[in-house]
Amino acid sequence: MRCQLTGREPGFGNRVSHSHRKTRRRWNPNVQRKRYWVPSLNRFVTLTLSAKAIKTIDRIGVEAAVARLRAQGVQV
Repeated sequence: MRCQLTGREPGFGNRVSHSHRKTRRRWNPNVQRKRYWVPSLNRFVTLTLSAKAIKTIDRIGVEAAVARLRAQGVQV
């Protein structure tokens, strides 16, 4: 469960009960699988993105996002 664009991963910490006993827990990022049409590739690409990354793609465009991913070495 990792965002391809922003790199968001689960965070880890402690669950603290009323008596203050601590056990390990994790916070999962809000990761979604989203399909985008990329005109330059003339096909759809499916990306695993966090909610913040979806907003980023809405702002910068899917072409720029795919270019960022390719610069990171991710196969799209």
